[in-house]
Amino acid sequence: METFNQDPKPGRLVLPLVLIGMIATTYTFVNRVATNNNLDVSGTEEIVTTEEETTEDTTTTSSTTTTTLPVEVVTYLEEIQGEKVQSDELGQTVIEANEKWDDRDNTEFSYQEAKDEFAKFIEDAEQFVETVSEPGPPNTFANLVTSHDELKVLANLIYEDTKELLEGLTSSDTGERRAAALDSFNKNLALFQQKIEETIASATSN
Repeated sequence: METFNQDPKPGRLVLPLVLIGMIATTYTFVNRVATNNNLDVSGTEEIVTTEEETTEDTTTTSSTTTTTLPVEVVTYLEEIQGEKVQSDELGQTVIEANEKWDDRDNTEFSYQEAKDEFAKFIEDAEQFVETVSEPGPPNTFANLVTSHDELKVLANLIYEDTKELLEGLTSSDTGERRAAALDSFNKNLALFQQKIEETIASATSN
């Protein structure tokens, strides 16, 4: 009697066993390699962070303010600037004459020559007073009028100093009176020039 195999495909029982064996062998091999090499076989998730760059646009706006002075004020400021130059010239002349007289033994500057030059100082200073006095600033600008009055006072003091210089030259003392007059002259001249600078600065800054 012929015996028949009830499973027509006996190989399909063997194949799963082979696959299971291969998987087990692979798993064992991988774990052994990971253990020996201290490897982390767990899944690694890479996190990528994207930073958004923000650019701030800053715009700086500058403004320039231009102040236009009235023509009559500009004219007056130019006048007193010219008077400052004249005061420089007068001061330099006075200083040079006094130095020549002090050093007369070497300069051969005679007494009569000194008297003539000192007398000329008085004429120049008198003319200087007239120049400073007129025409003056516009009457509508009270601050300029006040400053101008101070300039006139100082100009007159300078004029008085030049007269005192001549008196000191002709004095019988040993030069003390002339020295005091020269010191006063220099101080009043410096105050006059300083006042002009302050007046111009104040008028042009407003």
